[in-house]
Amino acid sequence: MKVPPEGLPLAAEFPAAHREQWQQLVQGVLRKSGAQPEDGPAAEQALTTRLQDGLSARPLYTAEDTDADPGYPGFPPFVRGGRPQGSAVAGWDVRQRHADPDRRRANEAVLADLEHGVSSLWLELGGAGLPVDALPEALTGVYLDLAAVALDAGAEFTDAAEQLFNLYEEREVSPGAAAGNLGADPLGLQARTGRTDRTGALLAEATALAARCAAGYPDLRALTVDALPYHEAGASPAQELGCSLATGVAYLRALTAAGLPVDDALGQLEFRYAADGDQFLTIAKFRAARRLWARVAEVSGAGAAASAQRQHAVTSRVMMTARDPWVNMLRTTIACLAAGVGGADAVTVLPFDSALGLPDAFARRIARNTQAILLEESHLARVIDPAGGSWYVEQLSEELARAAWAWFQEIERAGGQQAALESGLVGERIAATWAERSVRLAKRREPVTGVSEFPHLDEQPLVREPAPAAPGGGLPRVRRAEAYEALRDRSDAHAAAHGARPNLFLASIGTASAHTARTTFAANLFQAGGIATVSAESVDPAAFAEAFRASGATVACLCSSDALYAEHAAPVAGALKAAGAERVLLAGRPAEVPDGVDEFIFAGGDAVAVLTSLLDQIGAAR
Repeated sequence: MKVPPEGLPLAAEFPAAHREQWQQLVQGVLRKSGAQPEDGPAAEQALTTRLQDGLSARPLYTAEDTDADPGYPGFPPFVRGGRPQGSAVAGWDVRQRHADPDRRRANEAVLADLEHGVSSLWLELGGAGLPVDALPEALTGVYLDLAAVALDAGAEFTDAAEQLFNLYEEREVSPGAAAGNLGADPLGLQARTGRTDRTGALLAEATALAARCAAGYPDLRALTVDALPYHEAGASPAQELGCSLATGVAYLRALTAAGLPVDDALGQLEFRYAADGDQFLTIAKFRAARRLWARVAEVSGAGAAASAQRQHAVTSRVMMTARDPWVNMLRTTIACLAAGVGGADAVTVLPFDSALGLPDAFARRIARNTQAILLEESHLARVIDPAGGSWYVEQLSEELARAAWAWFQEIERAGGQQAALESGLVGERIAATWAERSVRLAKRREPVTGVSEFPHLDEQPLVREPAPAAPGGGLPRVRRAEAYEALRDRSDAHAAAHGARPNLFLASIGTASAHTARTTFAANLFQAGGIATVSAESVDPAAFAEAFRASGATVACLCSSDALYAEHAAPVAGALKAAGAERVLLAGRPAEVPDGVDEFIFAGGDAVAVLTSLLDQIGAAR
């Protein structure tokens, strides 16, 4: 009987591979594709993807690429999680958001969620949701010693907290069993509303609540450091982290100045971050956030046990679409997975119809079941720090932390978060970041599935009851799809007024093998702006002219290969112009502009600008 070796040396029979060998192979492949990299490192660089904040994603990572020790789960710097056991014992906290201003419906939704897997509640109160005095009714039948409650009442957080304290007393909930967050966030409110006149007074109220919680409610936190106002204004991940860090430091200073020991002050803060469809950046963001806050706690003299950041992840509103909203289920699934892998303590999955108004029961059920599947069927929480050991994730976390720390330091040099908000530094920097991203969205370099890519013009719109107006006046709220959805709104209005959508004629020159790629590209592009397409296949200019007149269109686009354009583009364009075409486009970028062609459309071009001008020409009202 053969005795197996003591160890199992994987791939021991193969010679060791080196990075230089891999680079040479990549160089050969790129040269075959037409690229001409100078050497192996240049070949690797050609496959590197640029990210926001000056970061990049390289095609290959090895152990030599990581330059920071992430530590162990539950120990400083907490990169690998705030608790030694991670979420492996009970999973993360499944937290559902409720903002229905109707008391009865809110209570029905709350109870339905708690009965079907939700473990804590996030209640929007005040002008943006349920009236503050309706909190007792909304929580009727809720066991407050079992379900944690996170409040979000804007400037009314003290009144909302008193309502919750009264409920604890009336229902004889022991202070040790009360859990959640009172949601005081004066600087977040300033970012949302632009108001500076009450920040100081609200911060004093928040400090008083924190002292009350620290003295008698060990599992109840008073303040939320909400980074969503920055993310929803278009901030990059590093900007979101840096703003949250500056806000947390401002609160920490206020709490310790009021007499709270630093460990108690740290225990009064919960951080709220967005999780979006970029799963690796989201994982890195939550890991980097803990590393950054652990550094703040360390220099503040805090003990290790108090230094772990408490994190609440919320799936991004920026990525949500009102058009083809069903795709949002996929986006929120990816974001939820990333938040869980990244080590968030609580996760909120926004319903797929949240961009349309108040979610219905089906949408709320899908939102909570998304988390149930990841926890119960995919067993995502059974592994502590599942991203640990990925050289890519480890290095991305470190690089993101450094970029965020640099932004945090700039805010501190400007006088802190409040001063940076008042001076416009935060708003201007975020606006510049969003402007750059808007260019990528307009050029479809960042696609939005179902909106800028693969739109469905015949989809039946979902109608939802409008949600209460969110506070405004400060940082804007943006969504990736908004420019394209505005174009689609124009198309809808045109269809309602004229009985049909704006349309455009596609002249597909040659056989299917010659024109299909560009015909498909062009149709997809035009439909992203709500413009229907009518196509005809031929090489005969007269046949195209006849088909164009029958289509009722006023604009045409030629679609074919560059080889066929050289022979047929000019005669076909001339025939279309003679048939009444006011504008002739061409899909592609041939070396010369054929006679009769007014404009090229191509991958990487400004789709929003082209679509806007077409709707203007066709006569779709703004």
